[in-house]
Amino acid sequence: MAEVDWRPVLLSLRVAPAATLLAILLGLPLAWLLARRRVPFGELLGALLTLPLVVPPTVLGYGLLLVLGRRTRLGGWLEQTWGVVLVFDWPAAVLAGALAALPLFVRTAQAAFEGVDRDLEDAARTLGCGEGRLLLLVTLPLAARGVTSGAVLAFARAFGEFGATLMVAGNIPGRTQTLPTAIYDAVQAGQNEAALLLVLLTCGVAGLCLMLLNRLGQASRD
Repeated sequence: MAEVDWRPVLLSLRVAPAATLLAILLGLPLAWLLARRRVPFGELLGALLTLPLVVPPTVLGYGLLLVLGRRTRLGGWLEQTWGVVLVFDWPAAVLAGALAALPLFVRTAQAAFEGVDRDLEDAARTLGCGEGRLLLLVTLPLAARGVTSGAVLAFARAFGEFGATLMVAGNIPGRTQTLPTAIYDAVQAGQNEAALLLVLLTCGVAGLCLMLLNRLGQASRD
């Protein structure tokens, strides 16, 4: 039996939920905005949000380095003012996973918001419901299954993120090495049994996510 370093697994189980939460916090207002409001340059905004799905992940990682690197304006300000260095630490993996997962969440949540019956929202308005309460008490509950599906997709994407993570967080064992980068290292080192075990674990998590998506889809049709 191959010896497996389980630290990348534990780190991925730490990074993926944090990245999913960040994707939800960023993506939920964007999805609602695209579904409910005519915004200037809306098509451009939609294209930019979808861009991480079609460009190589290393492009996303390089972009993060250009913004958050220690010699950049923002990265230098964070380090000098707050003592925060994001690159080549595990928070960088969270950012990479969140941005890679953001398009999946936004598109799924947007479709869920667009599927909410506008007549129900109008009825709530006639009863004196303000826009904030309308969103929390009517729109979000009605779109909950779609939003949850987007969150599951975001988690699966963040859990399997490789290219952007490698660029911006590196591959430091015990510090930034996530499950995908550990698989890469194991293959490069000829540790085929360890690589296979990690691959099966990754596929198992992805399979569970897909099963949950199927359940949510069936529940929405019932």
